[in-house]
Amino acid sequence: MPGQNPHGAGSAVSGGHDDSGITGSTIQGVRLSWRARAGLFLTSSVLAGPLASAVAHAENAAVATAGLSINTVEVMQLAVFVGVTGAAFLSAIVLIRERARTSAENVELRSRVADINAALRRSEALLNLRDQRVVVWASENKKPELIGTLPVESGAPEERSAFLAFGRWLMPRSAAALEHAIAGLREKARPFDLVIESQAGAPLEVHGRKSAAHILVRFVSLSETQRSQARLKIDNQRLAADHDTMIGLLEALKMPAWLRDEHGRLKWVNRAYADAVEAESAEAAVRDAREFLGGQAREAIDAQHKTHPVFEQSLSTVIEGDRRVFAVTDFASPDGSAGLAADTSAIEAIRGEYERTVRSHADTLDQLNTAVAIFDTDEKLRFFNQAFQKLWGLDSGFLHSAPDNALLLDRLRSEGKIAEQPEWRRWKEGLLGAYRAVESQEHWWHLPDGKTIRVVANPQPKGGVTWVFENLTEKMDLESRYRTAVRVQGETLDNLAEGVAVFGPDGRLRLSNPAFATLWGLSGEAAKPNVHVSTIRDLCDRQAVDSPWPGFVAAITGFDDERRDRHGQSELNNGTVLRYAVIPLPNGQVMMTFVDVTDSVHVERALKDKNEALEKSDQLKNDFVQHVSYELRSPLTNIIGFTELLSLPTTGPLNQKQREYVEHVSSSSSVLLTIVNDILDLATVDAGIMQLDISEVHVDRTIAAAAELVADRLQEHSIRLEVDARAAPKTFHGDEIRIRQILYNLLSNAANYAPEASTIRLACRHLADGVEFSVHDDGPGMPPDVLDSVFRRFEPRANGGRRRGAGLGLSIVKSFVELHGGNVRIETGKDKGTTVICTFPDMPGIRAAAE
Repeated sequence: MPGQNPHGAGSAVSGGHDDSGITGSTIQGVRLSWRARAGLFLTSSVLAGPLASAVAHAENAAVATAGLSINTVEVMQLAVFVGVTGAAFLSAIVLIRERARTSAENVELRSRVADINAALRRSEALLNLRDQRVVVWASENKKPELIGTLPVESGAPEERSAFLAFGRWLMPRSAAALEHAIAGLREKARPFDLVIESQAGAPLEVHGRKSAAHILVRFVSLSETQRSQARLKIDNQRLAADHDTMIGLLEALKMPAWLRDEHGRLKWVNRAYADAVEAESAEAAVRDAREFLGGQAREAIDAQHKTHPVFEQSLSTVIEGDRRVFAVTDFASPDGSAGLAADTSAIEAIRGEYERTVRSHADTLDQLNTAVAIFDTDEKLRFFNQAFQKLWGLDSGFLHSAPDNALLLDRLRSEGKIAEQPEWRRWKEGLLGAYRAVESQEHWWHLPDGKTIRVVANPQPKGGVTWVFENLTEKMDLESRYRTAVRVQGETLDNLAEGVAVFGPDGRLRLSNPAFATLWGLSGEAAKPNVHVSTIRDLCDRQAVDSPWPGFVAAITGFDDERRDRHGQSELNNGTVLRYAVIPLPNGQVMMTFVDVTDSVHVERALKDKNEALEKSDQLKNDFVQHVSYELRSPLTNIIGFTELLSLPTTGPLNQKQREYVEHVSSSSSVLLTIVNDILDLATVDAGIMQLDISEVHVDRTIAAAAELVADRLQEHSIRLEVDARAAPKTFHGDEIRIRQILYNLLSNAANYAPEASTIRLACRHLADGVEFSVHDDGPGMPPDVLDSVFRRFEPRANGGRRRGAGLGLSIVKSFVELHGGNVRIETGKDKGTTVICTFPDMPGIRAAAE
C-alpha cells in the first residue's frame, strides 16, 4: 500500500502504481530525458579523443616545422579541430540545460505523486471505517469487491459470500426490497436509497449508484438518532403495508365496512358499502355522506360508545327495497371509529323457519296415538305428547319438571306400571345405553296390565334420545285372531273333497286346495299362489273335452258384463265329470269350486236317491259359496240398515252414548261400503271395461254437489271450504258422476289432513286446452318418500291425517282423470300444505271409453 512505502514518490515512479495520478506517458518522458543526456555525454567523449590526438599531432608538427610555413593539410586539420571543439561546447551547453529542465520536472512529478498517495490513503482510511461497507462491481462479468466493515451489532456477517446472501441476515421484507433495488440499479442504472432492517433488529441505510465504470452499493450503519429515525421509517413502512393489506381485505369483503373521523363523518367506505347505499363508487358514497344505517341505529351506536368502545348488536336496515338484518360491530377511539356489518338475514330466516318447524313437529307429534318422549343429552325430558302421558298415567306437573330418564323409569317401576326385572340396575343401564349408541334400539315390554309395548330408542345426531312407545296389544290380538282364522280356513279347505280356487282381480291365483290340483291333474308348481289364470287355462284345456276355461278367464278378468254366479258341468278326457261353480266375490275376486260328479252321472238312473242326495249336498255347497261371496256385502248391508232403523225415532229413544255408538257404526259402515265400491270401480278400470258417460258438466253444480257430500266432515272439524270458480267455464265435457266423485275424494283427502279451524281452497279455472281443478289444504305436506307412492293402491298413509283409510282415494282420482285424457299432479312441501291439481281436456279423447 502507498501508506506503507517509506520512499513515497520514488516508489510510485518505479512501481508504476495505477492510482498515483501519473500517466505512463509522463514517466516515459522522464526516462527519454535521461537517455538523451547519456547520448550527448557519449558523443562528446567520442569526439574528444580525436580532437585531443589532432591537437597533440598539431603541436608535434608545429614543433617539427617551427619556423616553417603552415601547409593546406594543417589548415584543414585546424579547421576541423575548431569545428569539433565548437560542437562539443554546444553539446555541453544543451546537455546542461536539458539536465536542469529534467530535474525540475522530476521535482514536480515527485510532488504530485506524494499528493496522490496522500489522497489515496485518506480515501482508503474513509472506506475502511467500521460503520460502512461498499460493494463494488467493476464490470458485469466480475465478482463484486467488498470494502469496509459494519459493526457487529448490526448483524451483518464479515465473510464475503455470507454478506452477499442478503436473505440470511436481513428481514425478509428488507431482503426482497434490496434485491429488487440492486437489480434495477444494475440493469437500468436506477439509483436508490433504502432503509433496511437486519435480523438482529439494527437499521441500515443503503445507497446505490452507478458510474461510467463501476456499480457501488454502500451500506451505512446509523447513529442512535439516525437509528431511531430509521426505525420510525421502517415502522411507518410496515404500518403503511399493513394498512394497505387491511384496506385490500375490507375492499374484498362482501360486508359493508366504514371509517369515520373524530366528528363522526365518513372518511372511507368499501365497495360493499357503496353497493348497499346504491352509490356509484366508494368515493361518491363518502362525498355524499350516504349512511348505511338509519338514524335511530346510529344514535344507538353513539350512545353505546359513550360507555363502551365496542358496539355489537343486530340492526335492521333497508337494502334495495328489502329490510335485512345485519350483525353490526363498531369500534370507537378518540380519533374516530370503524365498523363492519355482516348480513344475517338468511340466518334469521332459517332460525325462524327452524322454530316454526319445531313447533309444527311438536303439534304433529301431539296428535299421534303413539307415545313419544324426547330426552336431551343430559337425559332430561324435554318433550312428550298426550299419548305418552295417557299411556303411563303420569301427572303433567311431574313431566313438566324435566325429570331425567332414570328417575322416570324408577317411578314407573315403583307405581307398578312396568314389569319387575330380575336385575333392575343392569336392565336400566342397558336401556339407558341408547344415549351412547349410534344405531336405533328396539325393545319389547310386556306390562303388568297385559299390554305389549314396542319401545324404540332413536339416538339424535346432536345428542339425546327420542323414545317411541307403540301399543301393539290390539294389533297382536288381531293378528293372532287372523292367523287362527286363516289356519282354520286352510284346514277346512284342505280337507274338502271339492276343489276350490280363488283368483284376484288381476287374474292371479290367490289360494287353492289340494282337491283342485288333483281334479284337474295339475302339478304343485302350477297350482302355486300368484300363478296367472292364463297359465292354468293352458294346462286345463288339454284335460277337458269341451273346456269351460275361456269363460272362467272372462269371469275372472272382468270382461264379462255381469258379475253373477255361474254353474256348469265339464267332462275331462279321462272320463271324469266335474261340476263347477263360478262365484264373484265383493272385493273383485272370483271363487271357483269343482266337484267330481262322475259317479253320479254314470249311475244317475240307478242311484236316483243318491243323486238327489248329491244334489242336496251340491245345494248346500252352493249355499256355502253364496254365503262366502256375500260375507262382506250382506253383513254390511244389514249393519247399515239396522243402524238407520236404530237412528229412527220410531225404534225408541236412545241416550247420548247410544246415539254416539250408532253414529260411529253408521259412519264406519259407510266408509267400508265406500271402500268396497272403490275396489269394484278400480277393478273395472283395470279390466278396461269402464265406460264414461260424456255430457256437458256444469261446473257450479258439480262443485256444490261434491261440497255437500263432505259438509258434515268439514263441520265436524270447523274447517271452512273456500271455492274460487271466477275463472272457471260454465260447462265442459266429461262424466259428471265421475268428476263429482273425483272432487269428493280430493275434498275428503284434504279434510283428513287440514288442521282444525283451517280453510280448504277449491279452485277451478279455464285453460287454453282444458279445465283445471285444484284443492289445497294447509296440512303438514308430503315428504318425498310419501309423494313417490301417493297414487299406489292399498297403501294408507297417516302422515298426520285424522283417519287411516284403505289408500284408494287418490288412486281413484288418478284413474278417472286419466280416463278423461287428463293428468294429475301434486304440489307439496314440508309445512307448506298440499295442492292436488287435476287437468281435464275440453273434449275427452279416445281414452274416455276403456279398450
